[in-house]
Amino acid sequence: MELREAILGRRSVRSFRPDPVPDNLIEELLELAKWAPSAGNLQDWFVYIVKDDRVKRDLTGACYGQRFVAEAPVVLVICADLERASYYGERGVYLYSVQDTAAFTYAFMLLAHEAGLGTVWVGAFDENAVRSILNIPAHLRPVVVVPVGYPAREPRAPPREKVRKEWV
Repeated sequence: MELREAILGRRSVRSFRPDPVPDNLIEELLELAKWAPSAGNLQDWFVYIVKDDRVKRDLTGACYGQRFVAEAPVVLVICADLERASYYGERGVYLYSVQDTAAFTYAFMLLAHEAGLGTVWVGAFDENAVRSILNIPAHLRPVVVVPVGYPAREPRAPPREKVRKEWV
């Protein structure tokens, strides 16, 4: 699959088949996603890989009842490592760590699409609840929850606006 095809074909998948996703595939995709850019090459992300049904149900509650979180065979909780990001001071902690984690997440999502998997970016969640469910230490900040699995159906492409811009 060409990069252009991956970018244009990736969709937010909220309905998953129950088929298990091989652990080695998740590992491979994470290893490739680590090539995403990060400030000073800090690679300031940390990933929780959730397969336990009870934990996924708890995460669904923390994600304000978005049922597809529990229905996905795998759920990633991608965190920013604020300790690493602190190398760049306050800007590193409050900005670079989120930018870096977002780049890593999008790389993973494109790679997952190429591998025939569906994903969806979940940003609506109670950060403290997610932290409590996974016993996440203080130096890690949950930034995004990503359900992963084989799509039950392919969503249609939503409309896109023209890029608002100004050439200077």
